[in-house]
Amino acid sequence: MVVTDATAHLPRLYNAPETLGDAQTGLTLPIAPDQARYLGTVLRKKAGDHVRIFNAKSGEWLARITEIRKDKGFFALEHQLRSPTPQPALVLAFALLKRDATDLALRMGTELGVTHFVPLITERTNTHRINPDRLHAIATEATEQCERFDVPHIESPQSFTDFLASWPQEHRLFAAIERGENRAIHTPALLPDAHAGDGFLVGPEGGLSDRECQMMLKYSCITPISLGPLVLRADTAVAAGLALIGCGLRSAAVLSQ
Repeated sequence: MVVTDATAHLPRLYNAPETLGDAQTGLTLPIAPDQARYLGTVLRKKAGDHVRIFNAKSGEWLARITEIRKDKGFFALEHQLRSPTPQPALVLAFALLKRDATDLALRMGTELGVTHFVPLITERTNTHRINPDRLHAIATEATEQCERFDVPHIESPQSFTDFLASWPQEHRLFAAIERGENRAIHTPALLPDAHAGDGFLVGPEGGLSDRECQMMLKYSCITPISLGPLVLRADTAVAAGLALIGCGLRSAAVLSQ
């Protein structure tokens, strides 16, 4: 089965594997309260209307709303539209930013294939707190919008030092480094040949400190990269770097076939 023009416009809703279970035609499932409110109040959907529901285990299914009112209702699965497609592992480690910039980094990272987000506390980080439920909701919404199957995992904030110490040495970590007088050793690398499990590191507004840069470059698995001659905002750097790394991931996937 495939998503056709007739089904592509339907609302697409994430249902966790533990909720969807062993998906099969005819299976009836309760609608989550927030989804019921969205479908009934915002989209004005009613019994008999169709939606798409999905997760990384079950793939994507066409489901019919059998009952809906206020914050409750039921789906009935009709048939599978798409089988699940594995997402190559890609880590984004980023210094915590102001709320709107962090939200944007989560949304863009999800759309660009990040599977694990690692918020970092660096010397120049100006906030140390996150709202995990809110960030998960943003990542879920972006997942629904961009047609991927899996909702990325969001780690708890950790120190820059701890992150470097725990990074698996068999995977490359591409780090966006701002230019500077004492940073001539940072060699630009355009369109790096990334592989599943690699990661991308972005510092805070103002960049990583010289001490943090020197500490980072002691690790052979870390590859400093340039994002061009202009100084980018941290959230813009997230999108630019992930786009470059995504090219490498796609190239590696094609060559392995």
